[in-house]
Amino acid sequence: MGKRIYTLLLGLFLGFLLAFTSVHFINDDITSNVISEASKIIGIEFTQAEQDSMITELESNLEAYQSLRKLKLDNSIPPALNFNPIPAGRTFDTTEKPIEWHIPHDVNLPENQADLAFYSIRQLASLIRQHKITSVELTKFFLDRIVQYDDTLQAVITVTEELALEQAQKMDEELGNGEYHGPLHGIPYGLKDLFAVEDYKTTWGAEPYKDQIRNETATVAKKLEEAGAVLIAKTTLGALAYGDVWFGGTTRNPWNLDQGSSGSSAGSAAGTSAGFFPFAIGTETWGSIISPANRTGATGLRPTFGRVSRHGAMALSWSMDKVGPLTRSVEDAAIVFDAIRGPDGKDQTVVDLPFNYTPDVNLSELTIGYLKSAFESDYDNQKRDSLTLATLKDLGAKLTPMELPDYPTGDLSFILMAEGAAAFDQLTLSDKDDEMVRQGKSAWPNLFRSARFIPAVEYIQANRARQELIRKMDSLMHEVDLYISPTYGGNNLLLTNLTGHPSVVLPNGFTDEGQPTSITFIGDLFDEETLLEVANKYQQATDFHRDHPTLFTK
Repeated sequence: MGKRIYTLLLGLFLGFLLAFTSVHFINDDITSNVISEASKIIGIEFTQAEQDSMITELESNLEAYQSLRKLKLDNSIPPALNFNPIPAGRTFDTTEKPIEWHIPHDVNLPENQADLAFYSIRQLASLIRQHKITSVELTKFFLDRIVQYDDTLQAVITVTEELALEQAQKMDEELGNGEYHGPLHGIPYGLKDLFAVEDYKTTWGAEPYKDQIRNETATVAKKLEEAGAVLIAKTTLGALAYGDVWFGGTTRNPWNLDQGSSGSSAGSAAGTSAGFFPFAIGTETWGSIISPANRTGATGLRPTFGRVSRHGAMALSWSMDKVGPLTRSVEDAAIVFDAIRGPDGKDQTVVDLPFNYTPDVNLSELTIGYLKSAFESDYDNQKRDSLTLATLKDLGAKLTPMELPDYPTGDLSFILMAEGAAAFDQLTLSDKDDEMVRQGKSAWPNLFRSARFIPAVEYIQANRARQELIRKMDSLMHEVDLYISPTYGGNNLLLTNLTGHPSVVLPNGFTDEGQPTSITFIGDLFDEETLLEVANKYQQATDFHRDHPTLFTK
């Protein structure tokens, strides 16, 4: 039985091997010698008789592969397999409670107009609701900042000025008529340019798609419009959501222009940090919110997998992609998350569960874990991370040492490569991957080509192992309410992206060179409220998020 399974495995694999040599189709006959050579790549040996027996089945499989390639499936079509991070038997509280955002009443316009760029969402909401500034005025203010600074920062691909002024005018009219949408009413924002917006280009940051227009608007943009937010820019991303290099250049770190902003939500993080907009939307598959937030001093929330609809967003990995906000504070992240969460009837992975955030959490009533071996290892940010733990203790937190499951997490990372190669199947087949700016061994073109040789059985086995990892993490999370990790501590980043757990990264200091540093909080599945409440409590006890890159404060 085992050999029959591996025969099917080899058939799937060999079809890809024979179908591609620099993505040109091959019509050579399948022979036992070909099978023998192919077997070396997957590490399995077959006897001569077994090889001879496979040929008819492999030829049939190859015909099926070539037939399926003619379908030219669009990136928006998901596989008929939905990832679910919820362990069997796990239940959640479904009680929804109203959130009081405590919009202040004593906010005034700053004497130095440039300071307005770094007001919080709550402060801006107060100004708008009290008619001290209109949404149109605020929108024009941020549009002017983009014009002034973006040649330096390279954080914006498309300025959506016409749409922004139209949305802002509508918000002013509705407010004048007594209709108020909530704290995001009239607030400008940036949207990572892998989300479709009707009538505007959606470039995915990549040369082959730089003129692409998709005739739809992503759910996250629709939800933000319903919440009153005003879209002013589509922000840069590393090409096809990798790094900070896009077809127009490299998005810079506003704290150090000699350095990239990291990615892939490069423009969303850098633009928020530099005061181009009060907040922006990013995505994460494996660090694309966490990494640029760490680099730019922004606060980034990666929600639980299945919290926010990805409809209208570029797919990279159907089982790992997540949508979340990049802001200048934890509370701002909570406000934006509340607006974008929930099902839309289009993304079948989204779960409808409440978000009962309150800023009045008592840390002494919670059990907060910390990754002991990661904090005790020798790494650059150890001193500042240790001070973070000390601050939490001063705030009454009970810190419990813990460790992540001992599991070969890194060996599961090819799940992303396999799904990415499928999502961009036509890019590889058409040879348009040669147009991509980055062409190194670790760049997408080569990774997508290499992924054609990942056996289907091994992909399924990796996802079975992933299910075991989910169970182990669920057992661990029964012991704590949330835990803290150095931002790049151990294998935490990959592990929690595989299991779907939510995470928030926020600034916790600066290096001697003035570069922001960060700390990461990780919560239980669908418990963003506790995660954000604790992170907010820490942030309110520090001032790191109140500092801004000096080049952009003028």
